[in-house]
Amino acid sequence: MRKKSKKHIPLSIIELAASGNVYAINAVLKHYDGYLAALATKRLYDKYGNPHLCMDTGLRRRLETKLISAILSFKAA
Repeated sequence: MRKKSKKHIPLSIIELAASGNVYAINAVLKHYDGYLAALATKRLYDKYGNPHLCMDTGLRRRLETKLISAILSFKAA
């Protein structure tokens, strides 16, 4: 089964986000929401050895912070 391809973020939204527009930054964060969730998901095991997927919220917030700092330091050529 093929994955659905997401559309790219328009350059105008990226430029607005880089200039500090809160709504544009939120649009970029929403675009990468699923990817950040996948990166922050960990497999933990209970005492019987059964796997459980858990979201590491601290890791997710750190990833969001790094993404926001990368957005704000972005320089369009």
